[in-house]
Amino acid sequence: MKTLFLSLLISTLLSLSLSKELCNSHDKKVLLQIKKHFGDPYLLASWLSDTDCCKDWYQVECDSTTNRIISLTIFAGDLSGQIPAAVGDLPYLQNLVFRKLTDVTGPIQPAIAKLVHLNSLRLDRLNLTGTVPDFLSQLKSLTYLDLSFNGLSGPIPSSLALLPNLGALHLDRNKLTGSIPESFGQFNGSVPDLYLSHNQLTGKIPASLGNMDFSVIDLSRNMIVGDASMLFGLNKTTQNVYLSRNMLEFSLSKVAFPSGLANLDISHNKIFGSIPPQMTQIPLQSLNVSYNRLCGQIPVGGRLQSFDFSTYFHNRCLCGAPLQICK
Repeated sequence: MKTLFLSLLISTLLSLSLSKELCNSHDKKVLLQIKKHFGDPYLLASWLSDTDCCKDWYQVECDSTTNRIISLTIFAGDLSGQIPAAVGDLPYLQNLVFRKLTDVTGPIQPAIAKLVHLNSLRLDRLNLTGTVPDFLSQLKSLTYLDLSFNGLSGPIPSSLALLPNLGALHLDRNKLTGSIPESFGQFNGSVPDLYLSHNQLTGKIPASLGNMDFSVIDLSRNMIVGDASMLFGLNKTTQNVYLSRNMLEFSLSKVAFPSGLANLDISHNKIFGSIPPQMTQIPLQSLNVSYNRLCGQIPVGGRLQSFDFSTYFHNRCLCGAPLQICK
C-alpha cells in the first residue's frame, strides 16, 4: 500500500512538472500581440496560446535559467506590415532578427531603443524606409548591426562610432547620402568590419579612418572622391578592401599594403601611378585594378601573374604579363 502511494505521488509530481509552463506570461502576451499585428500569418502558426512558447514555438528562444525570451528570429516568409512597437516589450531580448521579408515596410521601430541587452540586430532584406536612427547608438551591447538591402536614406549617424563592442556594421545596399562620418576613424573599443557599399555616399574618405585597422572595409559603388591610401599600411591586419566604382583619385605607387591582404578591388576609379613591387609579396586571393589610370610594368612574382588580363585591363599604360609585353 505504501509503495503504491509513493509511486502515485511520484507520477503526480512528474506530470505536474512536465505540464508546468516554462514560458513567461508577459513575454507570451507580447509575442501573441506581435502575431496579431501581422494578421496571424502562417509563418507564426506554432505560436498558440495553449502551448508553451519555450518548448513548442518556432522563431523564439528562451533563456535556459530564467525562461525569458532572449531571441526572436522571423525569417523568410509571407509577412507584411511594419515592425510593431511590441518588440520593445521583450526586455531580455539579446537577438532580434527580421530578414528576407520584402513586405515588411516602414521606419526602423523606435521601441527597439528599449532593448538594452540586445547584442545582435538584423533588419536586412526588408523594405524599410526612413533614416538610420540615432537611438541605435544607445544599444551599447550590440556586436552585430545589419540594416542592409533596404530603402534607408539620409546620412549615416556619426553616433554609431560610440558602440563599444561592435564587430560588424552592415549599411550596404540602401540609399544613404552624405559623407562617411569623421567619427568612423574613432570607434571606441573594437573596430567593426565596415560595409557601406551600394549607396549614394559622396565626399572624401575622412583622414581619421587611417587610424583604424579594419579587417574588412567595403565602400564600393558610391560616389566617393579623393584619396584612399590611408586605409592601407604595413602594420595593419586588413584582409579585404573593396573600393570599386567610385571616383577615387590617388597614386598607387607609394601605397604600403598590409602583408596579410587577401582581397583587393579598386577597379573603376581614377587611380594613377604604378603597381608597387611590394604587391608580389602579398598572398592575394583576388585582385582587380582594372579601369583606372595606371602605368608601367606589372611587377613579376608572387600571385600577380596568376590573375588573368581582366584584372589589369583598361588602364592608361600598364604592360607586362598577363598584358602585352612592355615596349
